[in-house]
Amino acid sequence: MLTDELTTVNPKIKKKSNPDLFEAPDFYNIDDLLTDEHKLIRASVRDFVKQQISPYIESWCENNHFPYEIVRKFGDLGVFGPTLPQEYGCGGLDYISYGLMMQEIERGDSGMRSTASVQGSLVMYPIYKFGSEEQKKKFLPKLASGEFLGCFGLTEPDFGSNPSGMVTNFKDMGDHYVLNGAKMWISNSPMADVAVVWAKNEAGRIKGLIVERGMAGFTAPKIEGKWSLRASITGELVFDNVKIPKENLLPLADGLNAPMSCLDSARYGIAWGALGVAMDCYDAAVRYSKERIQFGKPIGSFQLIQKKLAEMLTEITKAQLVCWRLGTLMNLGKATTSQISLAKRNSIEIALNVAREARQIHGGMGITGEYPMMRHMMNLESVITYEGTHDIHLLILGAEITGIPAFK
Repeated sequence: MLTDELTTVNPKIKKKSNPDLFEAPDFYNIDDLLTDEHKLIRASVRDFVKQQISPYIESWCENNHFPYEIVRKFGDLGVFGPTLPQEYGCGGLDYISYGLMMQEIERGDSGMRSTASVQGSLVMYPIYKFGSEEQKKKFLPKLASGEFLGCFGLTEPDFGSNPSGMVTNFKDMGDHYVLNGAKMWISNSPMADVAVVWAKNEAGRIKGLIVERGMAGFTAPKIEGKWSLRASITGELVFDNVKIPKENLLPLADGLNAPMSCLDSARYGIAWGALGVAMDCYDAAVRYSKERIQFGKPIGSFQLIQKKLAEMLTEITKAQLVCWRLGTLMNLGKATTSQISLAKRNSIEIALNVAREARQIHGGMGITGEYPMMRHMMNLESVITYEGTHDIHLLILGAEITGIPAFK
């Protein structure tokens, strides 16, 4: 059981005493748009979060502890690469199913969703889309089951929003490649078994390489001192003359569009995930407003509290419809990068605003670990930055609207 493992692995981890009573808002009956399979998948992941994440997450974050044992649990649950084919040990599900999974996991914690979406969208997806059949058979089943943990190396110390400027490079040495450079702010990296790394070849073309733990010259130091995503482990990737077998080159990846297509998949999951955060904060605020008594009556009876709750529900409902529609477009293969950018940016902005308003409704109790708002708010400060900053997504939309890219 996970509880026994936690006690053994880290005796500081304490189980939270109050239960997870989350109930999802559905003001526009959006469940009517979901299939029975969608609802069953959502219920399974929601139950998992309530039993395996919610009781421990505040302690994990307080202790800056990444619960590595959750990786296998996620594999058993089927949340790694769920849209990829079953022949590789994956789920073969649609994109709305994937979105609902990310919504429920991030409702539990953004760091937990980061672990899942990096594995599925940024490691398994590029191997599936750009890899050889041998690479797919070698890596995908182990990543899907959680036997392997993966990470994605694109961002560099000096190149974040401008990944095309990367300096990480590799040279052809005849029977192998030699990789040099460094990547920064890489989720999962200190414990990852494999890394999908983007680097320039001698002609300056961006290519994808699979780097495996244990290769000489490859290290992944942990980044310390984070105040955000504290239950997720983050690090660097450092390559010092790393010898890469030629069979580890992703044969179909060529140019910046390859890693950017992976980011589209990840951003899609984030749009649903951040919505889960907003739903969690709203649910906590509604419940607290009915329980907290001031001036002889529940604070939920006051107009200003009702205004906050009404505005939260309105924004959540709009975001639910955006995510559902985007999911249908993803299923049809019609979703564009700019449409995904709109949803990612919208969901995170709504989630941050809802978390802040919910914190105020909770008063002083809102800053404690008894309630989720402060943890969610700190996490969202990372989510609003990674996979394209909030402002970069504005510029992606601006370029779509005007036909003029402002960042070139």
